[in-house]
Amino acid sequence: MPILYSFRRCPYAMRARLALAANDHQVELREIVLRDKPAAMLDASPKGTVPVLVLPDGTVIDQSLDIMRWACARTPDAEWPTDNDAGLIATNDGAFKHHLDRYKYADRYDVDPIEHRDAATVLLRDLGERLRASGSLGTSPQSMTDLAIMPFVRQFAQTDRPYFDGLPFERLHAWLAMHLASALFARVMIRPAPWQPSDPPMIFPTTTDAQ
Repeated sequence: MPILYSFRRCPYAMRARLALAANDHQVELREIVLRDKPAAMLDASPKGTVPVLVLPDGTVIDQSLDIMRWACARTPDAEWPTDNDAGLIATNDGAFKHHLDRYKYADRYDVDPIEHRDAATVLLRDLGERLRASGSLGTSPQSMTDLAIMPFVRQFAQTDRPYFDGLPFERLHAWLAMHLASALFARVMIRPAPWQPSDPPMIFPTTTDAQ
């Protein structure tokens, strides 16, 4: 069975878990502590970031979008984002994540958080306009495009909830609320204890995750 090294709150790890759960691919889940990364994970992927998926044949996939692709490729009729959607994801992972990090961790970057908050807000407005037209970012409310981007919008919202709630982006608010209230999100946001080498395998997802 594949092994997934993950960190519950990381948006990259979250999108990988969402894709695995949405496509019903089970893995052994190993929750890590960022300040004490397990040697087994670092041996598999020395870059030391999550998510990391280790396949039974030893193949290592350590980019979140590649894990999403792997999950989709093994699911009949699963739809990977179109080229247009891929551009939307690239903007999220590039410009939006750049501003999100500097808004959330301004002290780390020694920058003005409001400047970066406002720049990220412009990109959120663009998402809101797309949602106004179709109700989802991809081909369905839980498309891989939506699942790839939602964790980052969630992180922005949680940085200053009153500010986010005050934005005039009704469709974006409804879209995020729908995802956060979904059974799929509940399945991937379980609270596992940090993995230890002596632990028995923790299978993810299970049919009882959302209970």
